[in-house]
Amino acid sequence: MNHRGRVSPGTAVVFLHGSYGQYKTLLQNATEWRCVPNVSAGKREGWICCPKGWKRFQEKCYYISDDKMSWTESAQNCTGMGSHLVVINTKAEQEFLFNLAKGVVTNAYETKYYIGLTAYENGQWQWVDQTPYKKAATFWKPGEPNLLFAEKCAAIHIKGNRDSNTYSNWNNIICFTNCYRICELAVKYV
Repeated sequence: MNHRGRVSPGTAVVFLHGSYGQYKTLLQNATEWRCVPNVSAGKREGWICCPKGWKRFQEKCYYISDDKMSWTESAQNCTGMGSHLVVINTKAEQEFLFNLAKGVVTNAYETKYYIGLTAYENGQWQWVDQTPYKKAATFWKPGEPNLLFAEKCAAIHIKGNRDSNTYSNWNNIICFTNCYRICELAVKYV
């Protein structure tokens, strides 16, 4: 990160109000960032930032798409934004994402959001960021994953905006199915 006032072409610059006229440079593919004061243990320590339009939870930023693609296209789309398809590590993260996605859903019968979990390569479930797959830390619907010979990609499956299946809503599906997607990247500290 460069704090001396030199900015390379194509770099997004965000002026942070209250930062005594200094600006911070964020080297990322996003065009605009939104920053809030980073407060820990009662002390202010710089800023914590996510790309504009992304939602922050703990130390991650999340993007929910409004268009549908296959799993491979979804993975490439997230990568193109400097992120990856979401990797769900905790119950709290699963709950946040389910409620975030449900808030976007209308009364449609069902909506699916690709996550970064696939059995594409060797028939074993693998996260896109190489996080070890632990069956105990997964949120499959009852009876899923099934039909593994054909359905090798995972999605959060939401049945309308009143769905209450917070912790049991992953479904494995055919990877060329067009679904929405959730991308994830680490917050930026500046």
